[in-house]
Amino acid sequence: MKSDRDEERKNKVGTGRPRSAFARIERVPPLQMFLYLGIVGITVLFLILLSAYIQTRLRSDLVSGLHPFPRFFSISTVVLLVSSYTLSQARRLYREDDMKNLARCLGATLLLGLIFAGLQVLGWLELKNQGVYFAGSGASASGSYVYLIPALHVLHLLGGVVFLIALFARTLHASRDSIRTLVFIRNPYRRQQLRLLSIYWHFIDGLWVVLFGVFLFLY
Repeated sequence: MKSDRDEERKNKVGTGRPRSAFARIERVPPLQMFLYLGIVGITVLFLILLSAYIQTRLRSDLVSGLHPFPRFFSISTVVLLVSSYTLSQARRLYREDDMKNLARCLGATLLLGLIFAGLQVLGWLELKNQGVYFAGSGASASGSYVYLIPALHVLHLLGGVVFLIALFARTLHASRDSIRTLVFIRNPYRRQQLRLLSIYWHFIDGLWVVLFGVFLFLY
């Protein structure tokens, strides 16, 4: 009798077979799917801008290394990598119900993100002092992209900062009371928020590393 039931389970459609790609997509939460679509759109946007920058730079008569690469861009890269590390600890702290350290972790990530944005502004001032301007033309037209691309990246980072501020405020509020901590930890929506924030922040981090590498090579 038991063997007959086992045989029936094996003969059911789809039993024991790996899920199709569409079935896996259907299981992705809507907010996470919107985030993935947004990441694809951002990636396409920056690929187009990078292609335009590379083409303009290679067509120009300027020699590579004519000006030193802004040191504040290099410092900001380190800061953003550190922020990505601090945020990577957040999910572990959440699983351990360590709300106080989770709040500190999110606060540190927020502070580092704002420092990164400030360092980018200092990098643009350094470009200006070198005689590289946004409204460049002719051979210096590629200088405009060194302003435009990082500026767009900072805008996308600030979008994550707004979300991070909201999550940090809720975490800090919940960490001050044991009941609120329990409600926060057991809320699956908070776990999803932390996951989405981590995915987006690490993406923005990796995107800047790629942009920085291209600028460093061609500047």
